[in-house]
Amino acid sequence: MSKGREGPAAGGGATAVLLRYLREQNRPYSAQDVFGNLQREHGLGKAAVVKALEQLAQQGRIREKAYGKQKVYFADQEQLPAAGDAELRVLDADIAARSAEVQALLQGCRQLEAESKDLSSSMTTADMAREIEELRKDCASYTEKLERIKSATNQVTPEEKEKVCSEQKLYCKEWRRRKRMATELLDAILEGYPKSKKQFFEEVGIETDEDHNVTLPAAV
Repeated sequence: MSKGREGPAAGGGATAVLLRYLREQNRPYSAQDVFGNLQREHGLGKAAVVKALEQLAQQGRIREKAYGKQKVYFADQEQLPAAGDAELRVLDADIAARSAEVQALLQGCRQLEAESKDLSSSMTTADMAREIEELRKDCASYTEKLERIKSATNQVTPEEKEKVCSEQKLYCKEWRRRKRMATELLDAILEGYPKSKKQFFEEVGIETDEDHNVTLPAAV
């Protein structure tokens, strides 16, 4: 840096600027950080910044801490003005208000995440439109079928339906009776037959309901 750049706030002016800046910000800075933040506003050169920071540290007006070859500077906390009770109450109230705001924002985020999850698992508008179209086609088909049934002339009357059901019950009852009689007769024969039941059926030529995958309807 040229001396002309260091002139406007050199010497005591630079130390005053840096001391005020570190106290206002109240956070650690390296010499490079301070130089970058203040050079445009105060025309400070880097050499002047380094010199002023070292001077303030030697005077005990700021604190200096080294991390290897890097040094950081920060305001001496004991020299900062203590906050009054009124100011502390204002700060406490501000902290409480901001904490409540953070909680409200977190709650809003959770609600939005839940809504996003629901929407992600829901049907898209295009899928829903296709589903509606398919349902409309099915509805039209069923309506047409219902109209054909209503307009049919060969409908079964309740009396005819009752007659058919009665006949089915009668035939099923007779089926069960005859099957039971045949089973009892065959079991009696098989008691003295030297071979297996399957061999007997094959020799005699007996075919069962099971051979033809026929099932006796359940009793109604």
